[in-house]
Amino acid sequence: MRKYAYIGCLGFIGVITTEFGVIGILPQIATYYEISIDRAGLLLSAFALVIALTGPFMTLFASGFDRKKVMLLSIFLFAITGLVSSFSPPFWLLMLVRVLPAFLQPVYIATALSVAVSQGDKNNENELMSIVFSGVAIAMVTTVPFATYIASICSWEYSFYMQSAISIIALIAIYVGLPSMPVKEKKSYGSQLKILKQPTFIASTAMNFFMITAWFSTYSYFADYLNKAKNMNHTMVSYMMLVFGIIGVLANWTAGKMLDKNITKTTAFFLSGTILIPILLHFSGGNTGATIVVIGIWGFLYSPSFLNASTYMISSAPKSLEFANSLATSFGNLGISLGTTAGGWLIATKSVVYTPWLTLLFGVLALLMMGVRRVLERNNFK
Repeated sequence: MRKYAYIGCLGFIGVITTEFGVIGILPQIATYYEISIDRAGLLLSAFALVIALTGPFMTLFASGFDRKKVMLLSIFLFAITGLVSSFSPPFWLLMLVRVLPAFLQPVYIATALSVAVSQGDKNNENELMSIVFSGVAIAMVTTVPFATYIASICSWEYSFYMQSAISIIALIAIYVGLPSMPVKEKKSYGSQLKILKQPTFIASTAMNFFMITAWFSTYSYFADYLNKAKNMNHTMVSYMMLVFGIIGVLANWTAGKMLDKNITKTTAFFLSGTILIPILLHFSGGNTGATIVVIGIWGFLYSPSFLNASTYMISSAPKSLEFANSLATSFGNLGISLGTTAGGWLIATKSVVYTPWLTLLFGVLALLMMGVRRVLERNNFK
């Protein structure tokens, strides 16, 4: 039933708006609190680190509860976060309310995916998952750039009002649109944890980690990079995020279709962007037209990364969808944390201009992990 997938997608929009909506307003937040841009980046990296460290455990813990109630509680926390943040509290309190919903973010994603595929045909699981994951691209084309735009014409606090509003809409949709979904047969912890012993799953997890680290080494400082490396003002940056997101919606739809045909080739194709984009950004120089084209390509190759990572990992552990996906979310967010931290360090010691080369470095490592999995599969080390 596609209805469940679309409801999951709407909630995902709220989740992503809260997590990534801060990217476009980091320069304003740094100015308001009189802190460095790399310290402001903690709002993203700390959020991601909490997910990375607690995601699998929280997902295992929540696996026996009614799925509708789990989704409602998760989105409720995201709504509260936006509301409190909009009052521009002290930075320590802003950090605190930012990380609280992070404990339930992977729980929401894993549960939403499970609900989406529960009523569907086995043959179109990847397509249903792509509908849920399209929430990432839709947020990138609507709420995330809109949050940046509002901040550019009003103040950064207004972007949090919008984040809260999106979560409240998702909360209503889940309450009205989903039936009660108690778990009839809870899988044992042991049966789910055994995938951690599978070499191919370990290699897939490493690929996910390096791929997301690669992208977020630069993307976490998207606004700052375009401000300083490409001389774009805040309004222009919001337009670039819009371009990024519009193309990202198409990319997610395309990736969903491609994954149904070949998971490995699709993942490798989009992962190649971590090598291509840094080179194109370098050669685009100060040419605004060329930079816009590169941002479009960047949006296309980056946007399905979470869908590709989850599908690639789940393909090596198909019988543990929820736990495998929670690990995909967890290690993906560990990658966000490392990428944001590494990018922040490079900005603090050198310049934001150099961050794309971190993307290339970690992208090469991700491609190597795909090669390792390929070798393991050929030698039947599954």
